[in-house]
Amino acid sequence: MMTVTAPRAMRETADAARNAGARVGLVPTMGALHEGHASLVRLARSRCGFVAASLFVNPRQFGPSEDLARYPRMAESDERVLDSLGCDVLFMPSPAEIYSAADRTSVVVEGLSDLLCGASRPGHFRGVALVVAKLFNIVRPDEAFFGQKDAQQAVIIQRMAADLDFPVRVVLGPTVREADGLALSSRNAYLDADARRRAPAIYRSLREAKGRITRGERAPGPIVAMMESAMRGAGLAVDYAAIVDGATLEPVAVIEGTVLIACAASIGGTRLIDNIVLSVSGSAVAETLIEFPEWSRYAK
Repeated sequence: MMTVTAPRAMRETADAARNAGARVGLVPTMGALHEGHASLVRLARSRCGFVAASLFVNPRQFGPSEDLARYPRMAESDERVLDSLGCDVLFMPSPAEIYSAADRTSVVVEGLSDLLCGASRPGHFRGVALVVAKLFNIVRPDEAFFGQKDAQQAVIIQRMAADLDFPVRVVLGPTVREADGLALSSRNAYLDADARRRAPAIYRSLREAKGRITRGERAPGPIVAMMESAMRGAGLAVDYAAIVDGATLEPVAVIEGTVLIACAASIGGTRLIDNIVLSVSGSAVAETLIEFPEWSRYAK
């Protein structure tokens, strides 16, 4: 596996692979890799002849009181993991190679970025959209791979890619979980034993929500109240629980179509998020991915 740090070197490497006839896949990460990231690299490997992964802890998506300084960084072990998975190139730039003090451009996906996590993390998705737009311009991938766990991020990136005519298909991989249902996250490393024991209450609330919908309940209010109560009962500080339209992220009056059931809660100072996406049609209820390839004229 090759490792490059300069945007120009990354672009030239990807261009050479594309010119040789390979489809280029990109897996953006902030490092501290776990099986969720590995599953995305394997998915990219199965679909693309050339796979690039980026490792960049993006300062623009952290608020002033958030955990940028202590966010886990383990570049050497991450490089070994990516190499073992058959990644072709690792793009590992410094902040100075991505941003400059002279920058004046932002990327804002209106109507999607201030809801759910965006309501309590102002500016977060502005930072996400900017860095992903930069990565799409640098690597120019045919396909880019993201995890379902960050469902709001996935919707925002798909909308941005379609609106700005990036010639890339955004492909999602399912959330990877521990045996007790806790979604894998780099931030799980912050949890002490007691917090780790309580944290799966987040996923249990989602499963109970799905169960109620499967049994025919279609009013979101009582289900959301149940989720909030279940998480608080386990000692979690609830940021939000919500049932929203999968495409617009707006609250729904009736549970039907593609719906995102999402929640965020903190325990021991660590903020965790999770979700499930359901396709609801009449009495039929099935889990699905929050993919909208029809948004882009380039998705194939």
